[in-house]
Amino acid sequence: CAFTKFYIYDTSKKIPLQLPLFFLFVGIYVVTVVGNLGMITLIGLSSHLHTPMYYFLSSLSFIDLCQSTVITPKMLVNFVTEKNIISYPECMIQLYVFLVFVISECHMLAAMSYDRYVAICNPLLYNVTMSYKLCSWLVVGVYAIGLVGATVHTVCMLKVVFCKADIINHYFCDLFPLLELSCSSTSINEVVVLCFSAFNILVPTVATLSSYTFIIVSILAIHSAKGRSKAFSTCSSHISAVGVFFGSTAFMYLQPPSVSSMEQGKISSVFYTIIVPMLNPFIYSLRNKDVKLALKKILVRKPCP
Repeated sequence: CAFTKFYIYDTSKKIPLQLPLFFLFVGIYVVTVVGNLGMITLIGLSSHLHTPMYYFLSSLSFIDLCQSTVITPKMLVNFVTEKNIISYPECMIQLYVFLVFVISECHMLAAMSYDRYVAICNPLLYNVTMSYKLCSWLVVGVYAIGLVGATVHTVCMLKVVFCKADIINHYFCDLFPLLELSCSSTSINEVVVLCFSAFNILVPTVATLSSYTFIIVSILAIHSAKGRSKAFSTCSSHISAVGVFFGSTAFMYLQPPSVSSMEQGKISSVFYTIIVPMLNPFIYSLRNKDVKLALKKILVRKPCP
């Protein structure tokens, strides 16, 4: 009785908001693609941005771009079609790829907080500590954790038998909405979800909080008010990104599935799958003098005669 396809539940079908929502999310996706591709390109073309901080930021932009691309285009198609159908294989692929990048983003933000800790607390040893080799291993480790986590979740999901209904109460194939459709036992899946979610959310959060505890102590020890302000400005953008992302993901995954929480979870999912990838390039560029200077140089660069 297993299904070969699912129907994506879409609350906009009940109200005449399909067209406005379609154009809204088209605009958000275009801004996301332009912003993240622009950040990656700018960092690649600007030699003075070839530092560990911007190496991590370029990787974060790539993760945000891929994460948004996995979710948003299919959601846009659902706004303009009568039947929002996704096949079982497509659903599992979407789930797997989405989990790879959302887990990777959790740990990438933690790696970026460690980079800020070294830069502020041990500035004289920064170039030695944050070597190219260490940065490369950190990025490889981030993606490895994402691949392992996504593989475990997807393998567990493939063993679930779906026969209760074929309508996913969500706008994409996510863990809890799929488990709601199961007619087999999901206790193992729920334990796996909670354990991996705790690891992928709590561990990076604790690492980030620990890093910023030392950072704040070091900043408060700076006698110059200008120096303290400059040190805080280098961390404020990262703190904003961490707060929005981890807050929304924790709300979705660090609780048992239920119908009421699922409705609220849709809202939090919009933040970390669609809104956060759009905001991150602006968060990291609007108050960043190095990025503004690099962009200015690129824009005013004279073509070769």
